[in-house]
Amino acid sequence: MRLVIPSDGELGEPTMRFLATCGVKVSRPNARRYTGSIPALPGIDVLFQRTADITTKVEEGSAEMGITGLDRLMEYRHDENAVVSVMDDLEFGGCDYVLAVPDSWLDVTSIDDLADLALEFHARGRQLRIATKYPRLLRRYLFERGINYFTLVPASGTLEAAPIAGYADLIADLSATGTTLRENRLKTVDGGTILTSQACLIANPHTLAKQPDDLQLAQSLTEMLEAHLRAEPYYRITANVQGRSPEDVSAMILARPEIAGIQGPTVARVFSVEEEDWYAVSLLIRKNRLLDAVAHLRECGGVDIAAAQLSYLFKGQSQAFDRFLHRVAALNGGPADYA
Repeated sequence: MRLVIPSDGELGEPTMRFLATCGVKVSRPNARRYTGSIPALPGIDVLFQRTADITTKVEEGSAEMGITGLDRLMEYRHDENAVVSVMDDLEFGGCDYVLAVPDSWLDVTSIDDLADLALEFHARGRQLRIATKYPRLLRRYLFERGINYFTLVPASGTLEAAPIAGYADLIADLSATGTTLRENRLKTVDGGTILTSQACLIANPHTLAKQPDDLQLAQSLTEMLEAHLRAEPYYRITANVQGRSPEDVSAMILARPEIAGIQGPTVARVFSVEEEDWYAVSLLIRKNRLLDAVAHLRECGGVDIAAAQLSYLFKGQSQAFDRFLHRVAALNGGPADYA
């Protein structure tokens, strides 16, 4: 199975770090090589491409899966059945695709104001010129809001200088913090967020459906990413608690159900040559309740309390991949039992 990931740019290094933290580190012999592998998942070939090309590579079948920005997927996808999102949010690469106007436009503070301005320009025989790298997304957004009079100015470099340089009146660009916009005397408008984007995992359901081995590798990769993201806010706490019986210890822990674990505590007998009334208690707790849980275990007589952040938390089945399998089944006219 071929997985295509960003070779550089804002998603390049973050993608490599993310995969490494998920336990599927990419091995790349050197920075000039455009291929790599994942030792933890033999059988997956990694291809490095420009972020802007990844959606196309997956859509045309040059790769079965890819990691790209949601903005790139929405802009460059031509067939929604040929490339789909398996996981919409990998929790990195976050940014907003926004409309930004010059600070000097004091009367333009919302998308409605911009719509009125477009009509004024049109009445004077002009059209609003908007510089952007994502014309399809922007055009659809403007049409849906009744803004029909505008000209899109394609741009590939820095957009913030467009109004000052005079080749556009305003811009539509990606912004993570808004700092660059403010430094270039631009401001966003209310209701002007076109898309909230982040890194996502995409796949070609047609090519994967034809290769059961590739589909299995796709499932393994998806499960590793999903389980890691699910585990991130959780800690496992263990402690030794003295009590008359497992039921007695469980009752003490469950007196605070909000910090008694995801589905309650696990209680097991501690075998000791000295005392026979000790039990090991194990809980899964969210990080923001960690100290509360530690305090509660102490109140229950707990000692030797240890806490460790989870690396993976698997459910009975992969929710993300199960949704993808149903999509595969729908597109291929068969049952979703591929895995």
